[in-house]
Amino acid sequence: MFFKVSTELHGASTLCRTCSSGYWFQEQMELGDICHDCPSTEALLTSMPTRKTFDYVLVAHIVGDDTDQKTVKQKAFIQQLEKKNITVTRIVYDDKMFYGLRASNDMLENYQYLLKVSDSCNWCGDLRGHHPQTTRIRIIHFILEHTYINNGENLEELFKKGVFETMFCLHEREARKNLKKKWARWSALCKGQPITDIQGYFGEKVALYYLWLGWYTKLLVPAAAVGVFVFLYGLAFFNTNPLIKEVCQSNIIMCPRCDKRCTVWQLSDTCTYAKVSHLFDNEGTVAFAMFMAIWATLFLELWKRTRSRHVSQWKVFDWCEEEEELIMEIVNDPNCQPKKFRHSYLRSTVVLILVTLMLMVIILLAQALVVFRVVAAPLMSEGGWEFMRDHANTVAVMFGAVLHYLTIQIMTRVNRWVSLKLCDVEKTNSSAATERSFTVKMFTFQFFTLFSSLFYVAFFLGRINGRPGDYARIAGWRLEECHPSGCLTDLFIQMAIIMLLKQTLNNIFEFSVPWVKNRLSRNNAKKLQRKCGQRQKKGCRDSQRAEPCHTCNLPDWVSNYHLDNTDNFSLFNEFLEMVVQFSFTTIFVAAFPLAPLLALINNIFEIRLDAIKMVRLERRIVPRKTNDIGVWTKVLEVIGVLAVIANGLVIGVSSDFIPRLVYRYRYGPCANGSSLTHCMQGYINDTLSTAVVSHVAVRNDFLPNQMITDKGFNVTQCSYRDYRSDEDYTLTAQFWLVLAVRFAFVILFEHVVVMCKFIAAWFVPDNPLQVKNDRLMDKLARLKHELQKKRTNESKSTDV
Repeated sequence: MFFKVSTELHGASTLCRTCSSGYWFQEQMELGDICHDCPSTEALLTSMPTRKTFDYVLVAHIVGDDTDQKTVKQKAFIQQLEKKNITVTRIVYDDKMFYGLRASNDMLENYQYLLKVSDSCNWCGDLRGHHPQTTRIRIIHFILEHTYINNGENLEELFKKGVFETMFCLHEREARKNLKKKWARWSALCKGQPITDIQGYFGEKVALYYLWLGWYTKLLVPAAAVGVFVFLYGLAFFNTNPLIKEVCQSNIIMCPRCDKRCTVWQLSDTCTYAKVSHLFDNEGTVAFAMFMAIWATLFLELWKRTRSRHVSQWKVFDWCEEEEELIMEIVNDPNCQPKKFRHSYLRSTVVLILVTLMLMVIILLAQALVVFRVVAAPLMSEGGWEFMRDHANTVAVMFGAVLHYLTIQIMTRVNRWVSLKLCDVEKTNSSAATERSFTVKMFTFQFFTLFSSLFYVAFFLGRINGRPGDYARIAGWRLEECHPSGCLTDLFIQMAIIMLLKQTLNNIFEFSVPWVKNRLSRNNAKKLQRKCGQRQKKGCRDSQRAEPCHTCNLPDWVSNYHLDNTDNFSLFNEFLEMVVQFSFTTIFVAAFPLAPLLALINNIFEIRLDAIKMVRLERRIVPRKTNDIGVWTKVLEVIGVLAVIANGLVIGVSSDFIPRLVYRYRYGPCANGSSLTHCMQGYINDTLSTAVVSHVAVRNDFLPNQMITDKGFNVTQCSYRDYRSDEDYTLTAQFWLVLAVRFAFVILFEHVVVMCKFIAAWFVPDNPLQVKNDRLMDKLARLKHELQKKRTNESKSTDV
């Protein structure tokens, strides 16, 4: 018989039938509704047969010499654990010693008593007399990390010195089998997630991650649908758009793209590029950017409601991780001293300076990628492959994106190491505070690593390159130019390549490495299982009270030992991956409307891939209690604000939406009263200026052989993208008008969208009314229960 905590909220209609309390649990047979404080419940718990299980396993290499320092330290550490009343069982397998660890009942009862008298954790849903395996694992894990031998070394230092090899908590066979059947299999790809089962096995922290990921994936459906509609809108006018026709049918001669060997070229040569640009730079992009900014706000607000509903059901609504950590400190050492809150201006200043230096290094790496594209484009245009010569700039952008992806993979490891070192400098007072600090630093570094290059492409590419006769250069190389159809396609190419490579390759490596390791270790486990089957006694199989023999425990321990290791970063890595994806999906979505669709497809597989990896291929992650996804909520809110700013700038500055708008209503045929032609007729030609070769400065930039066309004609002038006078190359009045309208649009766009975000956030409350009312009834029932206990105790005292 097994007991489980109910995951539903109950009011007065579900009070305990024995003592009218609101706290209750169900026995899977037919016990009815009774609370954990009833005498009936205590009798049931006492009479239930219990089967002892191990909470944790510690593994060490066997050293033959008893005087060896490793052996001495092993024994010293195990003795410290035994002094803390932890049961230790030793099993030898090959050249390894397996230590099975089990928490004592006194330790668990102390933990639950301290929870009951605490400020924030006093009603967490744990039953008195019933200790969930997740709680036992969490306590043992904390004790292991906070146990020291006589010379002051802790387990982490012993791992580094090879005294112990590894430690892990054990998977539970039946619960694991249930999760495999319901969740961790590819055939369940389109089914819902058993969040309650995940919470009961992996703890609230893991359950909230999958709850958030599932909610994020569900809300990506409307975003993906609107993105596909915007893409199809551009595709519908693919062949009829007058701007595309103007490029494809143009006879305009454009200036050379690079120095020395690049020659003049026909604008019509880039007909395909112009068509692709129109797919992602059209009128629908503006509406989609506004939609995604409001979508991000609604996603967060609705997520808060979903989280509130579930943490209320799990009885951890007011849970405080720092308070639980303090409780476990007392359980580990009743004479412990708390880590006091402290702040050092010197340490804060040092951390701030180091963070700034790190960000400068990351930005310099982004500039190195810019230099690579600047150098690669002219070299490719001089190559012998015709396709490479004709599309040198586009190929350079693609190679730059691939190089950017490789840089991301390398810098991810560097960023993690630096973030950990900075957290050591800060000296936070709890693990939860350290985790928050690490998360903020790591995400900040990753954000700059991922988006520095994209910000250059979005806001600087083609705007600081100068003009014929006065080109901007880096070490003698000319900066890149935008295509006459706009710069947005370069941003789209960069985003698409990084997003596809990051999601695809990361998932392949994430899954394949533990899968291969698991396949290679299966043979050893099967041999041990056969050995156990031959020796296993009937009492080991059938008796619910009997403890399994050592030989029967060993196969399970070894199979868990051979699984891929998990640590504090396991769940953090999953969160970071998804939050970075959220950034790609929202920040530059105006340049890539298909980003939500790619994210949706990836997440459908990501959920099952992570589930299979976590249940089948990895060691059990340490279950942790929490009531939120932590600082990630604040990070997502910051991303939502950045998305408004970035998309406003992309539309106003990067895209051709504003120049087209100004031309239509100020300079185009319709502005002059003509109705015989399309309003955008002549727009491409209007955005081009002319450079005359006879000008001294222009003649210095272009060699005579560069001004000869493919057909052998010598040209005396060429066009380039800018609003400049053909006589003195000064900026025209149209340039200043377009610039003013750009900034006016950005300000208007951001204010309107931010106002819509505030209205959406106000309109959707964080906590549903049902949750508030259920918590109110829950508190009322608890207070009545405590009052009834007090009266019962007083009556007993009077009788005595």
